[in-house]
Amino acid sequence: MRAPIHITRLLAMVGKEFVQMRRDRLTFAMMAGIPMMQLLLFGFAINQDPKHLPMGVVNGDSGPLTRAMVAGMQVSDYFRVVDADLSASEATEQLARGELQFVLHVPPDFERDVRRGRHPALLVEADASDPSATSRGLSALSEIGRRAAREVLKGPAAPLQQTAPPFSVTVHALYNPEAHTAYNIVPGLMGVILTMTMVMITALAMTRERERGTLEMLLSTPVRPLEVLVGKIVPYIVVAYIQIGLILVAARLIFKVPFEGSLPLLLGAALVFVLANLGVGVTFSTIARNQLQAVQMAFFFFLPSILLSGFMFPFRGMPDWAQAIGSVLPITHFLRVVRGIMLKGAGWLEVAPEVAKMALFLVGSLTAAVARYRRTLD
Repeated sequence: MRAPIHITRLLAMVGKEFVQMRRDRLTFAMMAGIPMMQLLLFGFAINQDPKHLPMGVVNGDSGPLTRAMVAGMQVSDYFRVVDADLSASEATEQLARGELQFVLHVPPDFERDVRRGRHPALLVEADASDPSATSRGLSALSEIGRRAAREVLKGPAAPLQQTAPPFSVTVHALYNPEAHTAYNIVPGLMGVILTMTMVMITALAMTRERERGTLEMLLSTPVRPLEVLVGKIVPYIVVAYIQIGLILVAARLIFKVPFEGSLPLLLGAALVFVLANLGVGVTFSTIARNQLQAVQMAFFFFLPSILLSGFMFPFRGMPDWAQAIGSVLPITHFLRVVRGIMLKGAGWLEVAPEVAKMALFLVGSLTAAVARYRRTLD
């Protein structure tokens, strides 16, 4: 009776696979690179407790207690006071654009009312479109106020700060007052789904065409290479808008996500985002020699797009180097656009900076795609 496995033949097959793996350098690099990327991103970049969140102050009273509170916020880990003398209109605009996470409103005669025992109220407006980015900071605010009161209210005023601060803090959680997770996640899923579809499916489809030899057949026709490229891309733009429509309908009817802004503005910004990702997919298809490599490169792009864009974790909670990488990715800016339009009612002036950054990435990705695609076909 023959043995089911012959050790010599088995070792020969194992050796052959190692040789094949060594020759496929791109696959081997992905096997080592993707786990290393996951380790670095999850170990260093992901932080569920964001610190140094930008705060502005609408200061109606510049007394010692107010200055002590601003100084306490400045030295705390949770806040970074970027402007301590804002007007109410400036604060509203900067909150809408996402430049500020919090705005502290100090009423006129605040310190005088505290010393007279009237227990005045401080108003804190928070951008709660991402609830996880604001909850810990708001919790720390009461302790900062308590410490400031202990430092300032001494002598005859000491009885005012027995246990609790001699003032109250009223929080207005803007754009998502009930802290619904779906309000943040569902609009973000639009960017994630479009990235996955446009990059991965485009790279696979183009690579499959080349593997089957159908692209070479097209070259024998009068169709020019650029016309071939545009003709391949346009159907995926149609698919992208179908996906956007389905997501918007589901967001409104199933998850009850509000839509405060302009639908045409959102659809226009989405076109820039879709084209940017299509450029990445086409570029990958010209580098990959087979569909497996196309999937690997698409995943290598998709992983940081999810983790560093602010979709799953607060963007401001990441270290500076991770934010720098995330700022290059188009999905980071598209998430700000779609959340700004849907939740904040942002207009063109608020989203224009983010659209411009996506457009810059679009120029780079399509330039690389056209250059490599021409070279591949030629």
